[in-house]
Amino acid sequence: MRHPRHRPTPAAAVLTAVAAAVLLTGCQGGGGAAPLTLKGLTETADKVPDGGTDTCPLPYDLAAAAKEAGVDATTGPGSVRDTDEPAATGEGGTRAKPGEPLAENPGALVSCTFHLGDEDIRVHTLATRDPSGVAPLAPVIVSLTASSVDDQTGYIEKVAAADPGEVLVTDSGNVAAVRLEPDGEGYAALLVGAGEAGRTSLDRDAIGDLTEALARQVG
Repeated sequence: MRHPRHRPTPAAAVLTAVAAAVLLTGCQGGGGAAPLTLKGLTETADKVPDGGTDTCPLPYDLAAAAKEAGVDATTGPGSVRDTDEPAATGEGGTRAKPGEPLAENPGALVSCTFHLGDEDIRVHTLATRDPSGVAPLAPVIVSLTASSVDDQTGYIEKVAAADPGEVLVTDSGNVAAVRLEPDGEGYAALLVGAGEAGRTSLDRDAIGDLTEALARQVG
């Protein structure tokens, strides 16, 4: 946001602050976002009820991301296959139990489900105090790719070593991850999965482009 060059009066300053707050609220509903932070994601995860929510609490616009990726299909929150499944869940933060990855390396995970045509799209946003890449999401990767932990070890290590913004797609072609740069302390990553058990109608380029577009929405 560009600031006016003249010095505002106290009353104008108040009005400007109110306008900025309204603008930020509007942006968080789609079309823009406050910077991703470890604290902010943790607070968001803590606010998600145990049973999940019907919409994603993060400012992802899947329709816009799909358009950037060249995918022409209807989009919306929630699973197209399991309508009883919540559209978003939160982990870590105050929910973290001793011994769990997000307790040992304090952080949070917000997982959102969308549908893109006949495909379910899983969007996992992770932030931790210390570097972790996508290691806490290993079970998710294994499930989405229908592979073993051993098969995915190399991929997880590559994501951890990658530069922020570098999108890496699994051999199965239906999962992609990218490291993010949160504002302030901590480390973050985004993992996107399409379809299930290593199968999706989207090609690996579309998965990569979709992940890159979503990353820009929170990066």
